[in-house]
Amino acid sequence: MDNTARGKYLNSTRRKIILILSLTITLAVASIAVLGIGGVNVDFINTFRVIFHPIFPDHIAQPDFPYYTNIIVDYRMPRVLLGILTGMCLAVAGASMQGIMKNPLADPFTLGLSSAASCGAGVGIILGPTILGSLYYSNISFFGEVVGVSSLFMVMTAFVFGLVSVVILLSLTGRRQVSQSTLILTGVVIGYLFSAVLSYLKYISDEEALKDITLWLLGGMWGSSWSAVIIVLPIAILGIILLETYAVDLNALSSGDDVAKNLGVNVQSLRRRILIISALMTSACMAFTGIIGFIGLMAPHIVRMLIGNDHRYLIPVSALMGALILVLCDTVARVIVAPSDLPVGIIMYVLGGMFFMFLIKKMRGGYEI
Repeated sequence: MDNTARGKYLNSTRRKIILILSLTITLAVASIAVLGIGGVNVDFINTFRVIFHPIFPDHIAQPDFPYYTNIIVDYRMPRVLLGILTGMCLAVAGASMQGIMKNPLADPFTLGLSSAASCGAGVGIILGPTILGSLYYSNISFFGEVVGVSSLFMVMTAFVFGLVSVVILLSLTGRRQVSQSTLILTGVVIGYLFSAVLSYLKYISDEEALKDITLWLLGGMWGSSWSAVIIVLPIAILGIILLETYAVDLNALSSGDDVAKNLGVNVQSLRRRILIISALMTSACMAFTGIIGFIGLMAPHIVRMLIGNDHRYLIPVSALMGALILVLCDTVARVIVAPSDLPVGIIMYVLGGMFFMFLIKKMRGGYEI
């Protein structure tokens, strides 16, 4: 065993790469497995055939029953893919926000971004028909798929309101050093403000819009469709790539603002860019899934316990961990009260609350990011 500094570095890098490969394989296998779980259970072999027979028709047989393809491809696959993308976006946004804020409790949920995006989506649901008129109910072709203008409008309004919350947060805390408790309290206050606006929108909405908002606020995958996947996919890929390019700067920032500035990092610009990218990623997902909390808090901390705080690896591994957590929790939500469908947001509140208490206990013992 090489105990030199170079040897330890290579061993550490090897462990991180092995973890990335292991999580990738686990996520792929779990995703295929959960595609077969539902009102009509499909075994793993037939699920595998449904996915890969069109790609390798000469080597992989067709599924036993043709309707398996309709069930998996038309209904379950968009849901699982949206769960993967949402888990990735929320986890990466949480890891990046914790890095720029140097606060282990920072994530889109605790900093008010989720509430702001929720308010924006509520505006899209209630005021969309009034603002856009008949255009709201029309469709456009997007990469060969039909996408509703209503969905695009919800993403836009959710992002705009999420961006407003970022501007408010930066204006209140960005120009001076504030404590971690003050930062979290500011996020909570911002969340309350946007929640108040959303409550008013619910009060003035009609019965149908009120039902849509109430279901949406519970957090679930009811909005999953191929059009939703097509909208979120490029935003998720671009956002993760952009945040990964800032990994070295985030590593420098972890040593303090002064150290990062001496290394050539524009700290204020870095914070603004990461918060804007995080707002876009979070808002795009939540426009279709509603509020799903604690993914951005849990996934990065679990990953830090495994590989440390190097953002070059923390960001991609957090993405895989967040996707795995949300896909598994959504599967539990689908089967725990079958044939009904429990909102996955409820599962995440329970799991996240337990993890939050665990985290607070660890912090009392001196745990830091």
